[in-house]
Amino acid sequence: MKRRNFIQAAGLAAVLPRLAFAQEKYPSKPITWVCPYGAGGSADQRSRQVARLMSAALGQSIVIDNKPGAGANIGTDLIAKAKPDGYTIGMGNFAPLAVNAALFKKMNFNPSTDLVPIMLIERGPLILMVRTDSPFKTVADVVKAAKAAPGKLAYASGGIGGTHHLSGSLFENAAGIEMIHAAYKSGAAGQADLMGGQVQMMFEQMYAAMPSIKGGKLRPLAITSKTRSPLVPDLPTMAEAGYPQVEVLNWQGLIGPKGLSADIVKLLNATANKALQDPALRQTMLEQGNEIAGGTPEQFAALIKSEAPRWAKVVKEANIAPE
Repeated sequence: MKRRNFIQAAGLAAVLPRLAFAQEKYPSKPITWVCPYGAGGSADQRSRQVARLMSAALGQSIVIDNKPGAGANIGTDLIAKAKPDGYTIGMGNFAPLAVNAALFKKMNFNPSTDLVPIMLIERGPLILMVRTDSPFKTVADVVKAAKAAPGKLAYASGGIGGTHHLSGSLFENAAGIEMIHAAYKSGAAGQADLMGGQVQMMFEQMYAAMPSIKGGKLRPLAITSKTRSPLVPDLPTMAEAGYPQVEVLNWQGLIGPKGLSADIVKLLNATANKALQDPALRQTMLEQGNEIAGGTPEQFAALIKSEAPRWAKVVKEANIAPE
């Protein structure tokens, strides 16, 4: 009897780890996806599009939680402080991952140590544009006018330290000109004032610029990508205009908190890569002028590592500070 009880107990002990593993299979409950920007914007829309596809593949709902504020630091900090069990992930963006550490005197998280890159989703260029009735037909026209009247021309941005602003700052430095930076609460607000004539130009993200360009309301002068875009093949790059330093790509990808297990990172990476193969999503991204990314966590980490010192240098040299 004792021997039989021992054998039964040993058999149960062997089964228990397998039962526990089965019970803990990830994901076994809904996942929260934190978006550090407000509802309706590009980061929010892409979060919802990718999350919907990943949710179907994982068999669990993924709920978008918008937490905007402080240059996307609030939402990104929530991801960094989350329990590393895979049930809180989120969108990692250009500003909080590569710029804000140099921009803000104090941050509650360290982008390089408190977050785990999972997969880069996309990159997108910006377009330097002016009103259609502007006297500026080329980048050279802008530089000539800016040098003739230092500190008179103004360019709009969607906020201090974003890609709109940093593109303008890079342009000023590369061309040796001085302009007024007009920071707005959003790119849409800045574009509205550009069309209204309150500012003379703006570097706008391509997806947001194209409707006004196609509608004949704004004139594009150059694009900040390394090569021309197939959507506007006649539009020169900033490098072709003489300013190769002004190469800027806004990017975003999937991230999680430090301590996330390698198995969960691998699963989420594979699922996110699969989502990017969806034909409808790919068409949407390409029609917006974005570059579809994907790839490994290591590739995303390498991008962040390479971008951070570059933008820290720009912030320091231009003496950029948050409001």
